[in-house]
Amino acid sequence: MAAKSITIYSTATCGFCKMLKSYLDSKNITYNVKAADEDQAIAKELYEKSGQLGVPFTVIEKEDGSEEGVLGFDRARIDSVLGLA
Repeated sequence: MAAKSITIYSTATCGFCKMLKSYLDSKNITYNVKAADEDQAIAKELYEKSGQLGVPFTVIEKEDGSEEGVLGFDRARIDSVLGLA
C-alpha cells in the first residue's frame, strides 16, 4: 500500500462517511477519524486542509510524506491513491 496514514474528517450524520469507513473496513485498511461536528478545532483544520467543510474529506499521507486529499466517497480515486485499482 502506498499510504502511511489515512485520516477521515467525518460527521456523525454523514451517510457517505459511513459508506467510506465501511469500504475501508472491508479492505482491512486502518484509518483515523476526526469528528468535525464534535470539535470546532477539527472543523477549522478541515477547512484549512480542504478549503471547505464538506465531508467525508480523506487525507492520505503517502510514504514520501506528501498528502493527497479526497473529497466525498470517491471510491475510484481512493483506490487509485491507495494502489488498489
